[in-house]
Amino acid sequence: MMTHDFVIVGAGSAGCILASRLSENGRYSVLLLEAGGKDDSFWFKIPVGYARSYYNPAVNWMYSTEPEPELLNRRLYVPRGKVQGGSGSINAMVFVRGAASDFDDWAKAGNPGWAADDVLPFFRKLETHAKGASDWHGGDGPIHVTPMRGMTHPVSDAFLEACSELQLPLNPDFNGAAIEGAGVYDINTRKGQRSHSSAEYLRPALKRANLSIERHAIAERLVFADDGRVTGVEVRQNGAIKTFSARCEVIVATGAVATPKLLQLSGLGNGASLTAAGIATRRHLPAVGANLQDHLCASFYYRANRPTLNGSFASLFGQAALGLQYVLTRKGPFAMSVNQAGGFFRGRPDEQRPNIQLYFNPLSYRIPNNPKAGLLPEPYPGFLIAFNSCRPTSRGAVTIASPDPADAPLIRPNYLSTERDIDEIIQGSRLVRRIAGAPALAAITAQEVSPSPAIDTDAGFIEYFRENSGSIYHLCGTAMMGRDAATAVVDSRLRVHGVQGLRIVDASVFPNVTAGNINAPTMMVAEKGAAMILEDAL
Repeated sequence: MMTHDFVIVGAGSAGCILASRLSENGRYSVLLLEAGGKDDSFWFKIPVGYARSYYNPAVNWMYSTEPEPELLNRRLYVPRGKVQGGSGSINAMVFVRGAASDFDDWAKAGNPGWAADDVLPFFRKLETHAKGASDWHGGDGPIHVTPMRGMTHPVSDAFLEACSELQLPLNPDFNGAAIEGAGVYDINTRKGQRSHSSAEYLRPALKRANLSIERHAIAERLVFADDGRVTGVEVRQNGAIKTFSARCEVIVATGAVATPKLLQLSGLGNGASLTAAGIATRRHLPAVGANLQDHLCASFYYRANRPTLNGSFASLFGQAALGLQYVLTRKGPFAMSVNQAGGFFRGRPDEQRPNIQLYFNPLSYRIPNNPKAGLLPEPYPGFLIAFNSCRPTSRGAVTIASPDPADAPLIRPNYLSTERDIDEIIQGSRLVRRIAGAPALAAITAQEVSPSPAIDTDAGFIEYFRENSGSIYHLCGTAMMGRDAATAVVDSRLRVHGVQGLRIVDASVFPNVTAGNINAPTMMVAEKGAAMILEDAL
């Protein structure tokens, strides 16, 4: 049995930050446990390399949902990082903090210290923005943020012009004073390479004598003292069972899927459900695994009358040319996300806040069902516009399938289970059609390929969405923060209700999903969580 002051489970976007910050002052010994291996491949560094990890079981848990009733009983793919850096090592790097009202809602839900003004300093702390420090941006943080403005494909400019023609607001910075409007996304890259918490926080910190990491160590259960305090973690590593103990705290940072699974395997969860699964209940916490939220999107596909990225990505010669450009300059499409432009809009004028997010891609592609096939560009010059609800109201759950830690958990997002979410399908579809029909985009469009102009009714849009939608992989909320143990799992300081020695610091604590991509707010939670842990340890 090996003992440290803090044991962190999960070296993902949050865990890498926690390991760095908790070991920073040299007072505490910190152990980081990671189920996967090192993220030292070239493909983790190059931004476009995420396509290589999308269906790679060596670095990706490759989960699927259970059949979704409102999506024609389809199983949706749920990639999760199984490597140092977690999902931050395999994502598309769009850096969006979320709307200020998202965090104000966290505070209103009984979580003091989590309003927009409270969390902004931690967003700034983690960031080095390419344009330097400002009221909204950090200038000396570990994560480097690069605006793609001025580097996007010309057809992305047509999207922005189309929005302007419709008098939709233009937004030069989604992470600035307001999130509403059309613009170009920021990405977390440094000199053309992925800038994520593994590279920027963890790797430098691993030089410290008081920080160590155990890879290929899959956490199976939490260890409890006789008084109910969590004192360690039992892991399986290279076929052997090992126990790692914590003098101060165990911190779970394994994400919205694995965190509730670990808690339930350890007897923390809904007592009736645990009993049915053959697990003895240590503490009845009915919200463990509940409150699952995600962004669900669908894409409209267009054939363009001029070149897009389809031609370059579809041919070996084109890929070689882009690769050479990247090697020589660290610029070009290989240094960027394919999600170049987009924005946050009100699907109807009477919406109280932006409720629809759009992604504009100067590349139209399909995600094949065959894991051995790569992402497939459409065989014509094309672009796509994808949309999702910013704050869906459907709620699902993550539950263990059995007492065996080797079994994948059951993921049931319960998509489109509210009338509000169905109404936003109509809003989003109509918004995409309006923008695509504006003069600037109409001028470069040869044809709407799908859903096709023949589909132009509310019922038709809903049917298309049910048949073609997929997750954007923003799962969160399954160990939500709140004051009441009957409805929440952790308090506002991320301590598990009624369980000493245990905190959760990852996207599972979100009370509500934020507008936009959730990697940036997950890292913010880790920065703030680390600060609170150090305060409480004094």
